Order: sequence, then C-alpha cells, then structure tokens
Amino acid sequence: MQSSEKFRTIVFFKNYFEDFFLAQNEKVKEKIIWTLTLVEELERKPEIYLKHIENSDGLYEIRVKLGSNIYRIFCFFEDNKIIIVGNGFQKKTQNTPKSEIDKALKIKQEYENERK
Repeated sequence: MQSSEKFRTIVFFKNYFEDFFLAQNEKVKEKIIWTLTLVEELERKPEIYLKHIENSDGLYEIRVKLGSNIYRIFCFFEDNKIIIVGNGFQKKTQNTPKSEIDKALKIKQEYENERK
C-alpha cells in the first residue's frame, strides 16, 4: 500500500478528544478516522470537512457526517501544520452551541498556557 503525503499532522491534547471518541459506536469511529485522515492528507482543506469558526480566536471544527448524524471536533493550528484536537460533540441543532465553543476555547487556552 502506498503511503500518502501528509500536509498536516493531527495531535491530540490530553484526553479531551479520546473521551468523546471512545463513547462513539464503531461506524462513527470509522467515519471520524476517515475524516481525520482526509484532513491530514489533502493539501487544500475543503470546508465540508474543516471550517474556521467565525469570531473564535483561531478555532476550527472538523466536520463529520454519518447518515443524519452530525459530529463536530474542535481543533486549532500550530505552525500551520499541527492540528491540536480538543473536544468533540454530536450536533443536534443548526447552530453550534456556544457552550461547546466556550469549552473548546478553554481547552485551547489550557494548551497555550502549558506551552509557555
């Protein structure tokens, strides 16, 4: 099997993402892994899979859809190459809940504080 070139490397910060991931069923886990691989390997980031969140201090959401279920995984860039993955959630409304964005921003701040 030929290995694909990676344009980004996904890094998980603490266990925020892992807790979300492990709570999902196998089909959802497979789709999340497939989406994360795309985000790493595609040179251009298609908004259907990775989108900047407006007014969010550099926060992005990795977008996963399986059937009628929608999942969001928050992340941010470091050095334009590394994606630090924070929390995730299943989206049940049209808009991303402010509480989920606030949680992601706290995780981002925690990461930045620990990097200093």
